[in-house]
Amino acid sequence: MAIKNNAVRVTARSWDEEMTAEEFRVWLKSFDTNKDGRISRDELRRAIRSIRVRFSGWKSKRGVQYADSNGDGFIDDDEIDNLVEFAQKNLGLKIVAY
Repeated sequence: MAIKNNAVRVTARSWDEEMTAEEFRVWLKSFDTNKDGRISRDELRRAIRSIRVRFSGWKSKRGVQYADSNGDGFIDDDEIDNLVEFAQKNLGLKIVAY
């Protein structure tokens, strides 16, 4: 299933601030450069690099491995909660449920 954008806007902000899971989803969707509705390892690397996290290539590989429950090498809508968990634990992002 593709990652859907439900018209929520994410504006430029400090990554020290909290964001909702939906805001995270929309932010991540902006890195889906080929618009296939899935996030690849390279797209995730660009997203991680955009928030200036070190070792973005290694962390993107780990992020896809962590979140990709069906093993297809991409993160789709059904797997986004796994990526939220990874981002909270490994990237220090503050993502809240509301």
